[in-house]
Amino acid sequence: MRAIVLHRHGPISDMTYETGFPDPVAKAGDVIVQVRACALNYHDIFTIRSMPGIKISMPRIVGLDLAGEIAEVGPEVTGWKVGDRVVADPIDRVRGGLTGETFDGGMAEYVRLGAHQLVKLPDDVAFDSAAALPCAYGTAHRMMLTRGAVTAGEKVLILGASGGVGTCCVQLAKLAGAEVAVCASTPEKLERLRALGADHAINYAAEDFMAASHRIFGRPRVWSAPGTAAGADVVVNFTGGATWVPSIRCLRRQGRLLTCGATAGFDPKEDIRYIWTFEQNIMGSNGWMMEDILALIDLVRLRKLDPCIDQRFKLADGLAALRALEQRSITGKIIVEP
Repeated sequence: MRAIVLHRHGPISDMTYETGFPDPVAKAGDVIVQVRACALNYHDIFTIRSMPGIKISMPRIVGLDLAGEIAEVGPEVTGWKVGDRVVADPIDRVRGGLTGETFDGGMAEYVRLGAHQLVKLPDDVAFDSAAALPCAYGTAHRMMLTRGAVTAGEKVLILGASGGVGTCCVQLAKLAGAEVAVCASTPEKLERLRALGADHAINYAAEDFMAASHRIFGRPRVWSAPGTAAGADVVVNFTGGATWVPSIRCLRRQGRLLTCGATAGFDPKEDIRYIWTFEQNIMGSNGWMMEDILALIDLVRLRKLDPCIDQRFKLADGLAALRALEQRSITGKIIVEP
């Protein structure tokens, strides 16, 4: 089969597009899925470069998120048949591991998955929209709604808003009825985010985002009259690094800071005076669960959520797709189609 193959950690240019890679073989409890769409995530870049403490057997096909049709049903599998439309939960919660890292992923014509990873895909949800959901949108759903409980009327500041997780955070916050301010680095990205519903746009390359948040939502005060508290109710920060302390300084008293990652550094300087003085709530959210994927599929079916797809590539151009992701030049998701 055709596949984008990682033989050793390093730059994307070391990867190869191969036309004779061995087809996957179904074992007990497995299915073989013909990939119709693979959505890239920055985790794929981390896998290519290597991550401390994580060993990956080679060769490996990356691509966490995928949707397609069952091409073969392995032994001991019930409830599924050839031709069923499916989207995969990348996390193998039975055997342990991650599609596109521990096991081969979606940048190929076919992929082997555990049947327990499959989610039935309704006919009225497109493969590309479905592929965009599990990792990035699932993470956003769990952070914003399952954990963060964002509600109508709240003021929400979203850092890193132009990526896959961020664009979903914008849409979910607006669905909840919140007032949303977004941060991105270019006017073009901010324009796309406004089109998704953002009420306020902050170009953090041109202005200090904390000062901009104070201008938009007000400067937080420890004491204020009931119902008049200034500052953001919720700050979404999965960048970490130098943005961490300014983020907590954007929060109103008893506000919530939501985090699901640390793309700019996991050990930032901290100023815990703000945490106790303003009685802040720091809330972590780790990935997604199957129920988050199911809820997202329902939102797409009801046309309440439209996954933001920025670029599409054919599998033969998969290295170019990965480079576009690595350069962070996109707003939303990149889709690779065989």
